[in-house]
Amino acid sequence: MGMTMTQKILAAHAGLSEVAAGQLIEADLDLVLGNDVTTPVAIREMEKMTVKDVYDRDKIALVMDHFTPNKDIKSAENCKCVREFAKKHDVTNYFDVGEMGIEHALLPERGLVVAGDTVIGADSHTCTYGALGAFSTGVGSTDMAAGMATGKAWFKVPSAIRFILTGKPAKWVSGKDIILHIIGKIGVDGALYKSMEFVGDGIAHLSMDDRFTMANMAIEAGGKNGIFPVDEKTVAYMKEHSAKPFTVYEADEDAEYDETITIDLSTLRPTVSFPHLPENTRTIDEVGDVAIDQAVIGSCTNGRIDDMRIAAKVLEGHHVAKGVRAIVIPATQKVYLQMLEEGLTKIFIEAGAIVSTPTCGPCLGGHMGVLAKGERAISTTNRNFVGRMGHPESEVYLASPAVAAASAVTGKISGPEEL
Repeated sequence: MGMTMTQKILAAHAGLSEVAAGQLIEADLDLVLGNDVTTPVAIREMEKMTVKDVYDRDKIALVMDHFTPNKDIKSAENCKCVREFAKKHDVTNYFDVGEMGIEHALLPERGLVVAGDTVIGADSHTCTYGALGAFSTGVGSTDMAAGMATGKAWFKVPSAIRFILTGKPAKWVSGKDIILHIIGKIGVDGALYKSMEFVGDGIAHLSMDDRFTMANMAIEAGGKNGIFPVDEKTVAYMKEHSAKPFTVYEADEDAEYDETITIDLSTLRPTVSFPHLPENTRTIDEVGDVAIDQAVIGSCTNGRIDDMRIAAKVLEGHHVAKGVRAIVIPATQKVYLQMLEEGLTKIFIEAGAIVSTPTCGPCLGGHMGVLAKGERAISTTNRNFVGRMGHPESEVYLASPAVAAASAVTGKISGPEEL
């Protein structure tokens, strides 16, 4: 029986010639990731173990991104805990204020993840790196602690769903629209503990930023991971950002999938996820009249330079509607600098938006845009659960940067074609 991409990567890291769905394995790790929220818990768990040091100081990444710059005493204490741990163990890849960015944008940008890697992170959106042809998945802080100590993790090998993407997306249809369409189609548990494997000639029309967005939200369909084949764009991205050697794995022709779903990208429209689940999707043509109080453009899902360029293109020559707060958050310092150099920051500010330092901020109701009772936000983030961005009686609508920017201008959920 053939293997999927994910199964081949896991077999290689477990030292096995083959693995099958449902099999329990112990795999070597290429990188262990933690942030300012989850790492302190992992540190406390690691302190209970008999090990005295991390397994490899070069293969651990600690990113202060959720509540930085520190928003309160608790977040300051968390960061201090991680900072002291990184110093004690001489962790190479420690990123704090001035160097940090949102972890899932920062690690690929810094070249820390490449094709064929196995990565765990104490953050559910660690599945982002599947865009590079890596196996990456979120774990709990206890598993992170074990990973930092041993360089290994236990996995149940996932079965897979194959998504065949065909055709070319229309203008204003992005990776965010595609993944929202998929989640709307299969549901938030439609890929539960499965690998979402994207293939097809339509992938050639997707930028790397589109692919990062789609892999990032695999978890919102319950997926164990999302993964793309390695093509010329992937190789070019890795060569630009990393000196690490990489390994390309391809699914066998006789690989077994639980299901195959074909999607013609040319038929898709900009898509919005209504409260309070990502699966509650409607196309922009079905939205109706939904007034908003806030628009957020950023996050680990849509805070990369392509996202900023698209939002700026929509906002240029327009102004944010009266009564709407527009918040733009570049995912990394590099993206922030590119925005400045390309004049995007000027466009945002002249349009009446604010531009924040890189942070997860409002995505999880942290800071820089928490919602009050009864308020509505359209956001390029990844979750719209009850109370996700603030008050339990607030509402979050998920959309692409193009739709979020257009909505900021009109004061209601709108597509860029309406401007």
